[in-house]
Amino acid sequence: MLLAAFFSLEIYLQKDSTVKKYFVLFMPAIILFFSCRKEKRSDKAAEKMRRFVEDIANYARDYNSDFIIIPQNGVELAFNNQNPNDGINESYVSVVSGFGVEEVFYNGGYEPDNYRIELLKALPDSKQVLVSEYVKDNNNIADAISRVTANGWLCFPRTANNYYYQYIPDTVINENANDITTLSQAKNYLYLISNDEYTSKQEMINAIASTNFDVVLIDLFFGETAFTKSEIESLKTKTNGGKRLVISYINIGAAENWRYYWKDDWKLHHPRWLKKPYKGYQDEIWVKFWKKDWQEIIYGNDNSYMKKILDAGFDGAYLDNVEAYYFLYFD
Repeated sequence: MLLAAFFSLEIYLQKDSTVKKYFVLFMPAIILFFSCRKEKRSDKAAEKMRRFVEDIANYARDYNSDFIIIPQNGVELAFNNQNPNDGINESYVSVVSGFGVEEVFYNGGYEPDNYRIELLKALPDSKQVLVSEYVKDNNNIADAISRVTANGWLCFPRTANNYYYQYIPDTVINENANDITTLSQAKNYLYLISNDEYTSKQEMINAIASTNFDVVLIDLFFGETAFTKSEIESLKTKTNGGKRLVISYINIGAAENWRYYWKDDWKLHHPRWLKKPYKGYQDEIWVKFWKKDWQEIIYGNDNSYMKKILDAGFDGAYLDNVEAYYFLYFD
């Protein structure tokens, strides 16, 4: 319908040069109007995402007062009005244990994101930052690690064959035998949310158990089967005997069509809160995350995703796609 309207307008403008002149004159103002409208909607969604994360954290800590919450990307939410000049958003930052980000200095090659680097530097020093860098050339791995750790952040460098987090690196950055009981004590972390390279759950467990990473970030499920509490407990000790943290990945901003909650008749806009295709990830759809039906999938009841994570004994949750508040309205 909208396309037809523009087509009709184009024909009309071709016939009337005076109207066409004024249309061209006011077109920038029209574009600016709709851009500002989208920005306002995104700003409102940002506040809804803050409340969503806070509610998830409070729900989890009713079961485990030390439960760790790490949102990935969307660092702007840590600041009032998504602007570091407006100060820290205390209610949000107070429930967050740390921040996860991807591709800060490297996105294939060296491409520093100076905007996000400054945002991360403006965060409170008490909050741990976990940076996953994508480094295609192995010769640049040392540089990526150096740039990240120089800021006091943890680095997980992904190589060209590890874009989707399916391999365990051969080396552990700042390897140690310390007991890690809080996120702030960690010196390194493993990001392994794909299990495609393992033929069985036990094979994956054995591979992780033989490492000395301080923090292990994995999916709740191996295929369609959730890890059990005893299995997660077995991962909480490094091979050198030190204690470590085990964190579960959870996508709170996009629905994934292979998850237990997905219904056979779901598709884009059905339900209506399945809002927008996720560019580059055909099996995921950005969601209107503030809708009750979606939030009940994520937390608040015994069949919710968060309750399954808690029942499995994870030390925390890694909340992916919190930046949905932005990508629902912008590309």
